[in-house]
Amino acid sequence: MRKIIHIDMDAFYASVEQRDDPALRGKPVVVAWRGARSVVCAASYEARRYGVRSAMPAMRAERLCPDALFVPPDFGRYKAVSAQIREIFLQYTPLVEPLSLDEAYLDVTGTTACGGIATEIARAIRARIRETTSLSASAGIAPNKFLAKIASDWRKPDGQFVVPPSRVERFLTPLPVNRLPGVGKVMQARLAALGIATVGDLRGLPEEQLEALFGTIGQRLYRRARGIDERPVEPDQPVQSISSEDTFSEDLRLGEFDETISRLAAKTWHATGRTDRIGHTVVLKLKTAQFRILTRSLTPDAPPASMEDLRDIALALCQRVQLPPETRYRLVGVGLSGFRDREDALLQGDLFRGMPAD
Repeated sequence: MRKIIHIDMDAFYASVEQRDDPALRGKPVVVAWRGARSVVCAASYEARRYGVRSAMPAMRAERLCPDALFVPPDFGRYKAVSAQIREIFLQYTPLVEPLSLDEAYLDVTGTTACGGIATEIARAIRARIRETTSLSASAGIAPNKFLAKIASDWRKPDGQFVVPPSRVERFLTPLPVNRLPGVGKVMQARLAALGIATVGDLRGLPEEQLEALFGTIGQRLYRRARGIDERPVEPDQPVQSISSEDTFSEDLRLGEFDETISRLAAKTWHATGRTDRIGHTVVLKLKTAQFRILTRSLTPDAPPASMEDLRDIALALCQRVQLPPETRYRLVGVGLSGFRDREDALLQGDLFRGMPAD
């Protein structure tokens, strides 16, 4: 049986800003650029009390919390702190799978530190993080990644929670079904129409029915409802693609969701700050009201250098959709793929710089 720890830093970007600027401590801090096209990268717990959340449009955050202090993100600084935290993880296990700058999975199954007791290892790691960075972290401990990630949110901030194998079913049964990965607002509504509100309700449906209703997603729901997740912790997997998508509350025509594309481009661009690799190909994803999925992509001569570049290319890709103007869409996504190591990307740029055009 695996022993998996999910470590999640508490309001990471905002906490770094409050740590480094005493004037921000105890205040509602929003890490974001101001402006109509900006989105929230992080919000302090003081700001969250007003309903401010990450990925929310910055203007909405300002309406919810007029006294919020807006701080532009400094990803270089956040990366430096994240590197410190990664070094702490590696002192306990080599099996560390970063999810972003502020969270990671650790497999401590064979670790002898702290007597091999996962809860004590998590407690020791959190103490070392506080001692080294003056920041707090929360942890979830469970027999697999899926359960550990849910558990890390259980006693936030600055807490930890364990789901032992013997209590998996008891832990999952009362949870709202939207706590399962992949269950967003649309899927939650579809499940509610079937009388499914909790994970326990979901467990009552046979796998064949879920698969018939939802395809491969149904298979995954069946397994997650039973606490099954066999994915290993995979250290240092290079980023291949980053994307963000949104499902509309009502179907829209092309041109009616440009603002959503701008917001998703900003969210995707901010996420690239978590990696040292550069994405070259911009991808637009659309799903029609009839669930037909369309993708359009473009690899420009030079990779997008800013959120504005990414947004403009994504908007331009909409013009390459040749469906009738009355077609309505239920989902849009903006992504970057074709990631390369920064050094390789810069080297390739140097090779072609100064060469005559065809």
